[in-house]
Amino acid sequence: MLNKSKVLSTEIKTTKKNNFHIVGIGASAGGLEALELFFENTPKNSGMAYVVIQHLAPDYVGMLPELLQRVTPMKVEQATQSLQIKPNQVYVIPPNKSMTVVDGILHLLKPTEPRGLRLPIDTFFESLAIDQKEKSIGIVLSGMGADGSIGLKAIKESNGIVLVQDPADAKFDAMPQSAIETTQADIIAPANKLPASLTEFLKHNSQPKAPTTHTPVFDEDDSSSIEKIILLLQTQTGHDFSLYKKNTLYRRIERRMMVHRVDKINNYVRFLSENPIEADILFKELLIGVTNFFREPAVWEKLKTEIFPALFETSPDGYVFRAWVAGCSTGEEAYSLAIVFREAYENTKLQKHFSLQIFASDLENDAIILARKGEFLANITKDVSPERINQFFTVNGAGFRINSSIREMVIFANQNVIKDPPFTKLDFLSCRNMLIYMEAELQKKLMSLFHYCLKPGGIMLLGSAENDNSANGNFSLIDTRLKFFERSEIQKQIEIQHFPSSFLQSKMTQTDIQMKPMKEIENIQTLTDKLLLQRFLPSSVLINDQGDILYITGKTGKYLEPAAGKANMNIYAMAREGLSTMLVGAIRKAKQNYEPLYFKNIKVGAGSSIYLVDLTIQQNENPEALKGSIMIVFSDVATVILEKPSKKSNGKISLAHQQELEIDLKRVNEELQSTQEEMQTSQEELKSTNEEMQSTNEELQSTNEELTTSKEEMQSLNEELQTVNVELQTKISDFEQTNNDMINLLNSTDIATLFLDKALNIRRFTDQLKKIVKLRTSDIGRPFTEIANDLKYPKITTHAKEVLRTLVAKETAITTNSGNWFIVRIMPYRTFEDKIDGLVITFVDVTEAKKLEIELNETVELLRKHNLYKP
Repeated sequence: MLNKSKVLSTEIKTTKKNNFHIVGIGASAGGLEALELFFENTPKNSGMAYVVIQHLAPDYVGMLPELLQRVTPMKVEQATQSLQIKPNQVYVIPPNKSMTVVDGILHLLKPTEPRGLRLPIDTFFESLAIDQKEKSIGIVLSGMGADGSIGLKAIKESNGIVLVQDPADAKFDAMPQSAIETTQADIIAPANKLPASLTEFLKHNSQPKAPTTHTPVFDEDDSSSIEKIILLLQTQTGHDFSLYKKNTLYRRIERRMMVHRVDKINNYVRFLSENPIEADILFKELLIGVTNFFREPAVWEKLKTEIFPALFETSPDGYVFRAWVAGCSTGEEAYSLAIVFREAYENTKLQKHFSLQIFASDLENDAIILARKGEFLANITKDVSPERINQFFTVNGAGFRINSSIREMVIFANQNVIKDPPFTKLDFLSCRNMLIYMEAELQKKLMSLFHYCLKPGGIMLLGSAENDNSANGNFSLIDTRLKFFERSEIQKQIEIQHFPSSFLQSKMTQTDIQMKPMKEIENIQTLTDKLLLQRFLPSSVLINDQGDILYITGKTGKYLEPAAGKANMNIYAMAREGLSTMLVGAIRKAKQNYEPLYFKNIKVGAGSSIYLVDLTIQQNENPEALKGSIMIVFSDVATVILEKPSKKSNGKISLAHQQELEIDLKRVNEELQSTQEEMQTSQEELKSTNEEMQSTNEELQSTNEELTTSKEEMQSLNEELQTVNVELQTKISDFEQTNNDMINLLNSTDIATLFLDKALNIRRFTDQLKKIVKLRTSDIGRPFTEIANDLKYPKITTHAKEVLRTLVAKETAITTNSGNWFIVRIMPYRTFEDKIDGLVITFVDVTEAKKLEIELNETVELLRKHNLYKP
């Protein structure tokens, strides 16, 4: 989360809230070109302020203000501390700084994160969302990484506007792609079209509307249209929004209307019915999936220090807690719950074992798929501490993956909490920021459902925006501010069997009846269009931008003929004499815009005759599937076939021939003028390309400087690695020498030695041990008790376990089946850290000493018999 204390600690003067939009623009690699395209197409007096955030090297001397000043008439300046933001100006972040905005004033902060882990775009976007609310606008352009994605979510949550450069238009699509996957962008377009799209969006948004803090008042037509939209959503997605709060529903519908520039809601109903993809987008827009790790830290601290310890106290050893996270989105809250539970369990002093099973559900299937992967962007470090990152995450490419120990605690499911069976026998239930979008009737029923799902004494956690009345009297309050509740023993009203999943289904029949005449009319229209196409409409061809024929309507034999040789469906190859030459320039001119071009009295040769034809050529803008294709329509001027002109007997040209020559001359002049215009356009494009090359050159120079710095850092790092490598090689050499010394020492003592781990598995042994126990090198890792031996020592396993338990060495004299004697000494194996990591068992051969002892005893006994022994 954004460190607000740093922002608020700066002493600033209270200023009046801005009445203009502030546009935050984030860009990284390849961003200069996108920024130039954006500002080239931004009007001078847009009434908005623009703040550009880029990834810059700490010692980089910024040239971006000068470069942008060349392409925009607006004033461009590098931001300074406590700079007041003004409309129709551009502000650029300085190098080695993080930037925030408070009360419309820019504040510069020294980055606290190490280089490579800084997220300046997210930092500024989050502060912009907090400061400007619905006046905030976030734009993400070309760049690598995922910086800006979390900031856009914050802007979206504040009801601001989110724009993203089309990834196909970006030099580096990682940042735009991440932004699109993270949040529902309002506008996705190429960089040069974003300004116009934003202006049009704001134009529709600036129209007077009813206040959104109260339930909006709809007329009868609007209410009917909303019901139709609910029905279309239910048909398309299978989910019912009839008890969704009408003001929120209308606000989201209105937002989609602005995106598509639809003025009336009944027109949007028609658009929605014709575009199933729009229904899916509206469905995701209504879900408002805003989440992140450890949102509202005070909630998680209370869970860790009070709620879970209290549950541990009252639960038996080995108990498995059950928890349900309803509306889990992409899984951050569910994983946060698992991490906090693990931390609380590790901190408890009770000699009990507990585990937690979390059921996390959400209505959106795409969110559940992402949650199951457990993969997150690198920018989660803003919300997750380094200690938690090291303990519960592993590095995964450019981001992080949740550890398997935490992942196994959570089961994700796609579930509609309104109509699908719930999870029951729960100890903990979390439903944050979901109920506020539902009508009171549905809230009441869900509270009854949650009461039914929880065990007596179970804990429920609601979002901070929920009303205390949401608990519906079925729960006792634990914490007013953090919204913790405990299940009461007696439920006042049990209403869990009726849910509005079948709402409006009774109206389906009436709607179908109303739509039936419309379908009949559409059938008549289709038949009529087909009849006109076959009998009355002129011949035409549809081609792509390369001239390949895609579709032919009517008879085109007068104008087109197959070329000799290999089959070729290109119009330049198939055009008859008279058409082939003029089509080249005409089609090239048509590609410049979407306006129709008309050509009159074109002569087309066909054998010994000539036909006159009018041509209409136009590039298609709609529908989207045919965008960029070109339609060519042929219209016969007359049915009379004109004979080829001939001279009169006196040598003079006939009047008809003269008129024909004048038409040809006029056409040639038009083609010449068109060629001149194309030449001028080419010159302007070359001039623009030259300027772009200059900008690119400057950008490459800056990049070269950064690469030089990186090279020096890499050389320094390489030297450090070489030093570490030499040290490691020295240590390895010392280790090998020490290992050889130890082996020789053990063998030189002629004492059989056996090393075991804690599970009494063989770790190492000396060669002398092979004479006692039948061991091979392949036996390492096997339990010692499974190995055949010649020892008369049945209690060796018992003694070994006793030494492991008491850490007191044990010495025993034993014999073997072959008559040898050994002193067996079992000792704990201690590491350098003074940890017990197994056993050391030595077998000292005392056979000779034992024989001498026996002989000595026999001699003493013999001397005693003859009274010769004197002690």
